[in-house]
Amino acid sequence: MLKVGLTGGIGAGKSEVSRLLVGYGAVLIDADRIAREVVAPGTPGLAAVVEAFGADVLGADGALDRPKLGSIVFADPEKLAVLNEIVHPLVGRRSRELETAAADDSVVIHDVPLLAENALAALYDLVIVVDASPETQLDRLVRLRGMTEDDARARMAAQATREKRLAVADIVIDNDVPLEALERRVRDVWAELVRRAHAPQQPPQE
Repeated sequence: MLKVGLTGGIGAGKSEVSRLLVGYGAVLIDADRIAREVVAPGTPGLAAVVEAFGADVLGADGALDRPKLGSIVFADPEKLAVLNEIVHPLVGRRSRELETAAADDSVVIHDVPLLAENALAALYDLVIVVDASPETQLDRLVRLRGMTEDDARARMAAQATREKRLAVADIVIDNDVPLEALERRVRDVWAELVRRAHAPQQPPQE
């Protein structure tokens, strides 16, 4: 099994890269998706979030109002840290369960938005960073996701710097390019991942 950490700044296009890798045969463990599962209605995770932030973060249906919670935590680093302390251990536990269930020869892609922020690179055999310029990120967040420019900039500022992300990268995928070029790059990266996954294991050094 090859364990790969995949990360990138918000709006960099990480989801598109993970979609392409799954199409080639990767097993995807999506931290964002798991983060939603662990705070679903009725979970201990949601109860802990409500205890920390109040019932105002719930919608009328009793589910977490993610935009409202986001507007609170992304404007306040201390509150973001509190949320992370609740959610991250739950996500980590579920991620390990899914990884254990994968076949021994799998390429397992852990899609982890905050990999650099939380110094998680050592958990993986290698780290892929999807990179885009801040200008590209801002444009995508405003034009494609409908965020206000202020909200988009706050989300970007709450994450690691571009330089910090690139510092943990074993492989960088440039996504300041047309989709066709991105697809070619991801196809090449997949070939490299498969090669590494099936490479003979080196015996430990005496």
